[in-house]
Formats: sequence, structure tokens, C-alpha cells
Amino acid sequence: MPSHRSVCLEEMVWPEVESAVENGTRTAIVAVGSIEQHGPHLPLNMDTLDGDELSRRIAVELGDALAAPTIRPGCSGHHMEFPGTITIPAETLMDVIRSYCRSLDDHGFEYIVLVPTHGGNFGPVKTVAPEIAREIEAAVISLADLDTHMQLLNEGLSEAGIEYEQDVIHAGAAETAMVLAIDENLVKTEKIERGPEGEISPARLLSEGFKSITENGVLGNPNEATAEAGETIFQNVVEAYVEHIKTERSAV
Repeated sequence: MPSHRSVCLEEMVWPEVESAVENGTRTAIVAVGSIEQHGPHLPLNMDTLDGDELSRRIAVELGDALAAPTIRPGCSGHHMEFPGTITIPAETLMDVIRSYCRSLDDHGFEYIVLVPTHGGNFGPVKTVAPEIAREIEAAVISLADLDTHMQLLNEGLSEAGIEYEQDVIHAGAAETAMVLAIDENLVKTEKIERGPEGEISPARLLSEGFKSITENGVLGNPNEATAEAGETIFQNVVEAYVEHIKTERSAV
């Protein structure tokens, strides 16, 4: 199985990339993350950490893929009341995604997989993916169903024995577990605070901003998180996404 280093595009030298493509590496994984608040206990780059981890694991599991650098920042206007958040317009994000795909297409990749890891990016990815597919030779595979993504995270918690579910996931049990699985030192456990639980209006979050609902930027209870649950979540998402990618590639 390829090593961590061998699947990360940014860690390679150009002859290695050229050789990989010539020898059957036909898929590039592009995660679309963000730099935005994730409560008082998680780093601003949580969605980017998630993107890095998912794209690397997907590339390893496919065996004939490379993980491109995660795109950041993203569309995070609804978090701007929290210091440190960086946001860009949807049009800018879509232009960046388009440029990524054109570059990878020029280098000979046959499939480009878009993996948004921040809720505000799913819409722009879903919008721009078919446009890009008409412009380049490579097939574009978009994994931009936010409901499915949230469901996979909740199912991962359940499979790890944590019966805790949030319809809208942000800085709570699932995302805290994922960061713990990546590097527990990145979680300020002494700063963990609960946020609102139960039914949350996504429309209100987007139109009025997160601070209209949560003062600390957290939704749900991060105290439920464990590193083991985070590992199960990653395994769950990767398994589902790899199966979808394989299905899409075989249909092209």
C-alpha cells in the first residue's frame, strides 16, 4: 500500500508526479476546506485538517490516486463574528476549484474528485463541478451531498458506541473526535464547552450567522468525543467515498 508521503502531491518532486501518472495514477483527490472558528477548543483549520486526512486516506485506499493540497479558505461568512475566520466569496472559491481542476487535467489525471469538508462549501462545489466537467478532459466526481456527509459522521459515532447525533454538525462530538484521531494535542480539552443541542435551523445559521444561535461557536456536546470514535468516523467516510468513486469511475 502506498505510504503517506507517496500519495501527497505537495510533498513530491515533479519527476515523481510525472512518473506516477505515466504508471497508472489516474485520480486526484481535492478536498475543499476552510479557515474558520470551531469553538474555543478546536483549531481554525479543523476543516482543512479533515480535508488533508480524508484525501490522503482515500488516495491510499484507491491505490492509484494522489491527494492534492486541500483548498482553503472557503465560504465562511456565517462565522465572521468569531475572530480568525477567513472567508471568500463563492465565486472566488469556484474559480480556485476550476483552476485546480484545469491544472490537474493538464498534468494527465483522468479523474478529479472534489471533497468538500466545510458545510458552506458544498453548494459552490455542487454548482461548479458540472461546469468544470464540460471544460476539461478529466472526469469530475463531486462528493457534495451535505446531508450524506453529516449522516456518515453521525453513523461513525454510533458505530463507535457513542449514541449522540446532531443534525447540524460543527465543533461538537463528531468533529472533536476527528481532530483527536488526527492529533490529540490539537484539541484544547480544558477549553471544551457545550453548545446548543437539538434542532438547529441551517437557514438561520447562514442568514443570521452562527453567533445568533451559539455564543461559543459550538453546536452540541464535544465532551462525547473520543479519538477511537474519530478513527471510526474516518473509516466510515472513506469507505463510503471510495465505493462512490469506484462506481463513478467505472461508469465513465
